[in-house]
Amino acid sequence: MASRQQGESLTEGLICPICQDFFTDPVTLDCGLNFCHSCITQSWENQEINSCPECNQEFPQRNLKINQALTNLAKIAQKLSLKLQEKESMFHCEEHEKELKLFCETDKKLICVICRDSRKHGEHHFIPVKEAVEIYQDRVKSSLDSLTALELKQQQKQKISQIQEESSSLQTHVKSEFTKMHQILTEKEQSLLRDLREQEENILKTMEQNLCEFQENLNSIQKKFSRLEKQLEQKDRVLFLKEEVSRKTRISDEAVNDASLTDGVLSTEKFNSLPFPVWREMLDAIKPGKAQISSYVLIYILNFRLLCIQLPKAA
Repeated sequence: MASRQQGESLTEGLICPICQDFFTDPVTLDCGLNFCHSCITQSWENQEINSCPECNQEFPQRNLKINQALTNLAKIAQKLSLKLQEKESMFHCEEHEKELKLFCETDKKLICVICRDSRKHGEHHFIPVKEAVEIYQDRVKSSLDSLTALELKQQQKQKISQIQEESSSLQTHVKSEFTKMHQILTEKEQSLLRDLREQEENILKTMEQNLCEFQENLNSIQKKFSRLEKQLEQKDRVLFLKEEVSRKTRISDEAVNDASLTDGVLSTEKFNSLPFPVWREMLDAIKPGKAQISSYVLIYILNFRLLCIQLPKAA
C-alpha cells in the first residue's frame, strides 16, 4: 500500500488533468499547463472560445506547443509505474516469502533480509525501500524541473525566428518604398528635361530663323557692294555721280533698317525650385504603414515633410 502511494506521488506531475492517465503526445498551452493533445482537442470541439480546463484562461488562437521532454518523461514514468505494480504484486520474496524491506543498489533490486545475508548479495550495498523511493523520487523531480528550462529554450527560439521574419518583411518593405521613390524621381527628372528641351527648341527655332534672315541680308548687301565697286571703277565720273544721286537709300541704311535681334528667355522657376514640389509628390505617393516600416525610414520621411513645410515659407 505504501509503495502505491509513493508511486502516485512520484508520477503526479506526469498525469493529464483531463483523462487522469499518463500524458500521450502532451502539449503546453500559453498558460503553461500541459494536456494530452487528443484530450485538449476534444475538450475544445464544442467550445466557442478556447480556454484552459484548469485555470480557465482564454486563448484567441489555438497555440499548442509540443512538449517532447514531457513525452519522454511520461513514457519513463509509465514504465516505472508498471514496474512498481509488478513489484507490489511481488511484495514478498518469492524465495523466502519474507517482506521486501531492502533495496540492493548494486543489483537495483528489492530484497528481503534473508537475501541480504546470502552469498548472492555479498558485499552489496543496501538501503531501506523508503529511502530508495525518496532518492529516485528526487531524481524524477529534478528531471521535471528541467522542463522549465527546455520550454524557455523553445520559446526563445520562437522569439528569434519571429524577429528574423519581421526583419525580413521590413527589409522587403523598405526596399519597395525606396524603389517607388527612385521611380518617381526618375520620371520627374525625365519630364522636366523634356520640358526644358522643348523650351530650348522653341526659342532657338525663332533665333535660327532670324539668323538665316541676317545671312540673306548680308548676301544681298554683298551683291550691292560688288555693283558699287564696279561703278567706282568707271572712268566716266559724271555718269557715276548721276547714279549715286539717283539712289534712294544707301546700303548702310538698308542693313540697319532690316536688322533686329530676336530675344528669348528660358522659364527657370520650376527648374530652380524643383526639390520641394518633387518631395511633396513623393510623400503624397508613398504612405508608409506604422507596423510595416522601420523607425529610421519613418524619421527620414518625417524630416522631408518638415522641410517641405518650412523651407517654402522661409523663401
